[in-house]
Amino acid sequence: MAAAQATSRSSSLIAIIGDEDTVTGFLLAGVGNVDLRRKTNYLVVDNKTTVKAIEEAFKDFTNREDVAIVLISQYIANMIRYQIDSYNKPLPAILEIPSKDHPYDASQDSILSRVKHMFSADNAIRT
Repeated sequence: MAAAQATSRSSSLIAIIGDEDTVTGFLLAGVGNVDLRRKTNYLVVDNKTTVKAIEEAFKDFTNREDVAIVLISQYIANMIRYQIDSYNKPLPAILEIPSKDHPYDASQDSILSRVKHMFSADNAIRT
């Protein structure tokens, strides 16, 4: 069913929540979008950005019909970990990515943990 949803969308976007360098890199790669209401598909997080603003951007991006993937820097995902952990929809997919100053730690990635759990349960059933 998730594949049917993804293909029925006329155009799907990638949303980004990250530090300035990460977001700028993706914008230079052509991922950025501003719609007619001047709504963007990205949030630049700096030391002045509140956790509430990050939470609201995450809720907004995960509820938009035109977003297929939400990329979020892992250190920012840790600020709203409870929201990331409770998110259970197949689309948009949530992917945690490293940033220039914060390396990726697979042990903190809740999505990767779910995938490992699914595959380990699948292997247990087959054996």
